[in-house]
Amino acid sequence: MAPIETDIVVVGAGNAAMCAALAAREQGARVTILERAPRDERGGNTTFTAGAMRVAYRGIDDILELVPDLTDEERRTTDFGTYTEDQFFDDMARVTQYRADPDLVEILIKRSFDTLAWMRTKGVRFVPIYGRQAFKVDGRFKFWGGLVVETWGGGPGLVEALMAAVEKEDVTVLYDTPALSLLHDDGGVHGVRARHQGKTVDIRAGAVILASGGFEANAEWRTRYLGPGWDLAKVRGTRFNTGDGIRMAMDAGASPCGNWSGCHAVGWEKNAPEFGDLAVGDAFQKHSYPFGVMINERGERFVDEGADFRNYTYAKYGRVVLEQPGQFAWQVFDKKVLHLLRDEYRIRQVTKVSADTLEELVRRMEDVDEARFLATVAEYNAAVMSDVPFDPNVKDGRGTRGLAVPKSNWANTLDEPPFEAYAITCGITFTFGGLRITSGAQVLDNENAAIPGLYAAGELVGGLFYFNYPGGTGLTSGSVFGRIAGTSAGAAAAG
Repeated sequence: MAPIETDIVVVGAGNAAMCAALAAREQGARVTILERAPRDERGGNTTFTAGAMRVAYRGIDDILELVPDLTDEERRTTDFGTYTEDQFFDDMARVTQYRADPDLVEILIKRSFDTLAWMRTKGVRFVPIYGRQAFKVDGRFKFWGGLVVETWGGGPGLVEALMAAVEKEDVTVLYDTPALSLLHDDGGVHGVRARHQGKTVDIRAGAVILASGGFEANAEWRTRYLGPGWDLAKVRGTRFNTGDGIRMAMDAGASPCGNWSGCHAVGWEKNAPEFGDLAVGDAFQKHSYPFGVMINERGERFVDEGADFRNYTYAKYGRVVLEQPGQFAWQVFDKKVLHLLRDEYRIRQVTKVSADTLEELVRRMEDVDEARFLATVAEYNAAVMSDVPFDPNVKDGRGTRGLAVPKSNWANTLDEPPFEAYAITCGITFTFGGLRITSGAQVLDNENAAIPGLYAAGELVGGLFYFNYPGGTGLTSGSVFGRIAGTSAGAAAAG
């Protein structure tokens, strides 16, 4: 095919990519998006998310700027609290064990609110995360864990809103068009070689923005970098995130950065398909474990289910489940907390057993040591600090005493039928290793010099997440650095 000429090429079509494209258009650049997927699978991992976005805010006035259609009733019955930049920074530092790049973290945090407000001008709507981040106690909702808003319609709604904005701005989107390599020489990057409609084509541009995700859908790379057993993990999202953008950049001399042996991985329906299912979306996740116990094949607890709010532990507990015999576990609850289980526990595609006695329950739980399970539950029940009040909206300190594996909060005895158990395995969301970038989202080479014409945003940026992840930070990071990348690349291309 004859070469295509444009100002900016964006590789990928998820949240980070489309924010980059929109920001580049604000600089007057002609933009072409390359989407490896067909149109009905567009949007990368963004389509599979629930749409939560972590943002620093000072109180109700900031929330109203993002969610101006809050009703009087919602304002009256909701305690939105605050989530300051300092709190955001502390959470990022704590959950990444103080390894996150402080410069990137500062940019992420300080630009978070401004970026979400900018997204509103592009047609993205936000709503409070009732049901997932706030429980109604004494007639009032109280938000916890630093997460307050999500995009209307979840991940699919975010993709539709951003794609509508992209199309309105006359951005060219080429579907079924995988990028193969970067066009580069001693002067930097000048475009992308891609395969479009079955034919190789060179797309020449003043700058390239890589926003094509991590390598979580590449079983060989998962095993190479994350370690043995990771080929057995389920992939929560798109089948197209196989590390192509990272590979192309490193072939052009880009510096790898970040936690290459780490990833975001959660408890996921045991019998879910190999890759994400758009019909089910994010509902294969099973994130109400703080209110129950998790049991492995040996019939034993293996993790502190109540160590922290769910959104500070869920992204690392998938790895712990994968390390269990058979790569699975059961989440067990009794009647006292069934009303607190999230909607994802009520879908049709779920591996669930229920019974009126623990003995009958464990008989129905496949591949679990029955005698040890009953002993484990008895030991756990005896250790619960029942004198401490239970409160799902705060870290209530209702823990256990004397157990080798403690439960620090939200400990309730398992003694009131009916009992329910749900089988889970590990679902990988995205990988933490990626490319090294500047504060302007320009990719650095192995000598720590900026590569002219090459920018990156989203899940293929390294240096932000290590070991763990505060819920809702991924989409925010993609939006913040996507906008920065688009602005920087657009200005450079215009120059």
